[in-house]
Amino acid sequence: MKSIIDKAAILHEALPYIRNFHGHIFVIKYGGHAMVDEALRDSFARDIVLLKYVGINPVIVHGGGPQIDETLRALDIVSERVEGLRVTDERTMRVVEMVLDGEVNSEIVSLISRHGGRAVGLSGRDDGFVRAEKIERMKTRSGKEVDPGRVGSVKSVKTQLIRDLVRAGFIPVIAPIGVDDEGAPLNVNADTVAGKVAEALEAKKLVLMTDISAVRGRGGEEKSSLSFEEAEALIAEGVIEGGMIPKVRCALEAVQGGVRKAHILDGRVLHAVLLEIFTDQGVGTEFTL
Repeated sequence: MKSIIDKAAILHEALPYIRNFHGHIFVIKYGGHAMVDEALRDSFARDIVLLKYVGINPVIVHGGGPQIDETLRALDIVSERVEGLRVTDERTMRVVEMVLDGEVNSEIVSLISRHGGRAVGLSGRDDGFVRAEKIERMKTRSGKEVDPGRVGSVKSVKTQLIRDLVRAGFIPVIAPIGVDDEGAPLNVNADTVAGKVAEALEAKKLVLMTDISAVRGRGGEEKSSLSFEEAEALIAEGVIEGGMIPKVRCALEAVQGGVRKAHILDGRVLHAVLLEIFTDQGVGTEFTL
């Protein structure tokens, strides 16, 4: 009886959040440890289905870096990175598409479906809904300029396909592959795709799942919330550095672009998405204007 009462209390606490978010779109970037740990994978899928059941519309954008690395090693293809982006020649691009749009995407769709959700997998090539342009030059840490190959940045996102799927009761699961003006694929950073999709859909929230507990402040303390100005100051001072800079900038660009709130949260925590959405404390860092 006590466990039933406890569960009822939890549901009652969540009701104001459910009422506030009902009918809205949340874009969730799924990546990191949450994609490879079996318990976390299962928890994530069930939580996404729960969001749909209570009237919130999740749109998933997934990564797949470790899976791509594993396949490239098996094929004896050397892969390099510049500023966190994979240098992508034509052969590597074929592997990226095969892994992201094939293996990883279909696994996520199947997992959500197994827990009662209606998921549809797609990439930015479908209906050309993620238009991208090739990044011609990037600088290494030494200052040398290199051609990153089939790496792209998002130009625009057409929302009709996603909105149609959401209205029909589906959970879209998006592989971060864009298409250029000639219809050729481009490898695009998953965080970037998630941010631009969230902006185009005017999402209520953007959630970026990572393998850190939170963004840290000047004294090493975890920051539960950061304004645009505070986050930019921490970047300028070198407090936020390395691979966190593009994630934080993605969150900041999203709130600048009309997304109400953006979150970087710890995907290693069971039910991280639900804890962020339905509790005051959350499990990561929230970004606002």
